[in-house]
Amino acid sequence: MSETLLMKREATILNIVCIIAALAFVALAVLNAVTSFSFMTTDNLFVTVVCLLMALMFAVNPLLYLKDEGRLPIPFQKRKALDASAVEAGGRALPPATPLLDAKGRAVPPDVKSMVNRMKPRQE
Repeated sequence: MSETLLMKREATILNIVCIIAALAFVALAVLNAVTSFSFMTTDNLFVTVVCLLMALMFAVNPLLYLKDEGRLPIPFQKRKALDASAVEAGGRALPPATPLLDAKGRAVPPDVKSMVNRMKPRQE
């Protein structure tokens, strides 16, 4: 078999294991909440938070994989695609670069703009 097919299988198996582990930790948190007599104790809250944090840690890898593959729709990235299609259809486009604003929403002076432009990584 080719090496890329093996790598895809490994990634698929890793993602399945991570999803199963995340679901198991969520199930443990729910089980802890349902079976405890007094849920609002320090111990029960700690166990619940730890289980939910572990579930989050195991769920991050499959979510990032889906995002990289383009299978996970990101709402703010759809807007960029819609703007590009509006330009092709003859609609008005947004300016390519938004103006640089400070924390209060005012335009940044030209000397600060030049410093920020020098700090940006150069694209080749």
